[in-house]
Amino acid sequence: MRNLLLFQLILPVLGQLALPDPPFLPPNASSGAQTTSGDPNPQWTTLLGNLIYFYDEQRSGNLSSTNNRVPWRNSSALDDGKDVGLDLSGGYYDAGDYIKATFPLSFTLMSICWGATDYGKGYDMANQTAYLDSMLRWGLDWLMKAHSSPTTLYVLVGDANVDDAYWGGDQNIPTPRLSYAINDTSPGTDAAAGASAAFAACAALYSNRSFNGSYSSPASLLNDTYAQTLLTHGQQLYTFAVNATGGQKTYQTSVPEVAAAYGSSSFGDELTIAALFLAWANASAQYYQEAQHYFQQYQLSGQNSVFNWDSKTPGIYVLFAQIAQSSAGLGGNLTSWQAECERYFDAIVNNDGPAFLTSDGLLYYNGDSDDATLNPALNAAMLLTRYAPMASTSDKKASYVKFAQSQLDYVLGDNSMSVPYIVGSNPNSPSNPHSAMASGGDDIGNIDTSPPQEAYVLYGAVVGGPDKYDRFYDIRSDWPETEVALDYNGPMITLAAMHVLNDTSDPFFTSLQAGAYAKVRPAGEPCDAAITAGCGGPTLSKGGLIAMAVILSVVGAVILGLLIWYLWTHIRK
Repeated sequence: MRNLLLFQLILPVLGQLALPDPPFLPPNASSGAQTTSGDPNPQWTTLLGNLIYFYDEQRSGNLSSTNNRVPWRNSSALDDGKDVGLDLSGGYYDAGDYIKATFPLSFTLMSICWGATDYGKGYDMANQTAYLDSMLRWGLDWLMKAHSSPTTLYVLVGDANVDDAYWGGDQNIPTPRLSYAINDTSPGTDAAAGASAAFAACAALYSNRSFNGSYSSPASLLNDTYAQTLLTHGQQLYTFAVNATGGQKTYQTSVPEVAAAYGSSSFGDELTIAALFLAWANASAQYYQEAQHYFQQYQLSGQNSVFNWDSKTPGIYVLFAQIAQSSAGLGGNLTSWQAECERYFDAIVNNDGPAFLTSDGLLYYNGDSDDATLNPALNAAMLLTRYAPMASTSDKKASYVKFAQSQLDYVLGDNSMSVPYIVGSNPNSPSNPHSAMASGGDDIGNIDTSPPQEAYVLYGAVVGGPDKYDRFYDIRSDWPETEVALDYNGPMITLAAMHVLNDTSDPFFTSLQAGAYAKVRPAGEPCDAAITAGCGGPTLSKGGLIAMAVILSVVGAVILGLLIWYLWTHIRK
């Protein structure tokens, strides 16, 4: 079996697309202030390229000269897996530190492969398909390594506590780096099913399985050999998730070390979406029926949850609808899935669910948005955009598209901070992302000032985002606002590919004036999980303070005038 898996790993490399020569490299942020024209739009194609480039910046393992576009990154963590007698080098560092976590990686790969199925022509038009292929394989090939046997999946490499205590470059990452796995007797239903869903979604992409309706063709990645390899891993992991001797349980039960960073709340949604993607990739009525079974067993109907690495249910609604519309012979009634989707999306658009809109109009879920405001909003925009063509009425379609665009525009600079929250996209972009690799510093006690300016531009990175008052401080140590992560870029990549395909006008950020953020940057300090100094309440910017002073002076004058009038009239009496 081990030799078979090794052979499977070798085969896909032979079919990988050749990368462009010369390579795509992100332009200076100043280019994001220039208006453009054309079809495809140059700003959208550049943005898509930058978003993919971010994953090159996050690569772990052996970065040979043939695949490393990032001059300041080095080969690193080459001994990963040696503690368990395996080669677990490669893959991606999850966020601003150096752990490698399977659960959020699986969600990210699933999301990007799904988007490249729906809007794949956008990658082709932007000349980014080869980079998409390289990026996906870097993650998928590592995920295959982590799936070292049919009933073993490594879910974490590194230690979050050790990583949190290290702030420095990729040459001195603390060792030893321990490897943690789930297996048949100590299972993790969610992690195994989540990885299965990633393999299945990407197998569908590499086998060119397209959905009917108003979608483009998948990205030009057809490779039947690789698709079959991915599908085999997906099927094995699904079987492991369902039939593990140790039963069905959340993976942190077996691997407590993941609980703090990526603990899972349940596994019914992972089982459902894994079965559903396997049904689509394999044209299997049996998997489809199992997906229906899990959907009912875990009572996933009627939920208004966020869509993210831990909560897949909203995506399940849309995927069921896509399959029903595609007449794949798998079953399902489009009308019933439209009702489920539209119940969910109407609650968002009409502000009738658990989320609310900030003053600037950003969708915000208390709890889920606290540590990364932009991710829930971007995921909602991605699902709304994907579903809108299937809406039951033209009015609903228009409202979904409008709302999705409002969230995207917010992220691209249509906010009171005038910040496009993608590093390197515009002169007003964040300049201090929370990234140990990009910072260039090694003094953990002085992250914000050592060095004063970030050493490297982390092009294409979507940061956590502003607080619920729409304030953004751009402080390196303030990880809820400035940290980057694999899953943060996922929905933005799909939305960018869609706009390359359908939009000839520039992204919002080209309309921003240079220095706009500097003029409105909030005073004081943040109030969040990283910095509590500002927790006395919202702090206004200098402009806001001036405005408040004017208002108070006017109100004071009115009150004083009324008091004088009152006293005067009563004295006269």
